[in-house]
Amino acid sequence: MWLSAIGVSTAYIEPGSPWENVYCESFNARMRDEFLNRELFGNMYEAEVLTKRLVEYYNTIRPHSSLGGRPPAPQVIIPCVASAEEVTDRLNVLV
Repeated sequence: MWLSAIGVSTAYIEPGSPWENVYCESFNARMRDEFLNRELFGNMYEAEVLTKRLVEYYNTIRPHSSLGGRPPAPQVIIPCVASAEEVTDRLNVLV
């Protein structure tokens, strides 16, 4: 395996020991509580679409307690500009 070739080894985690893998267990619990236990999927396509929607929400909108109530990657809104001259002026300021 390429991991062993570069000197990386895996650590065994005892089944039923969530304290050994806190981040994954926390995510899995939230995924189960906030999504899987609340949805009934009619088919795999629906499950895929709803999962993508959840991932977008989880990463851009949902507040995370570990980040002080902020989302990990908030959406950025770029305001529209009135004219090409205004764009040029803004770019000249950045350069």
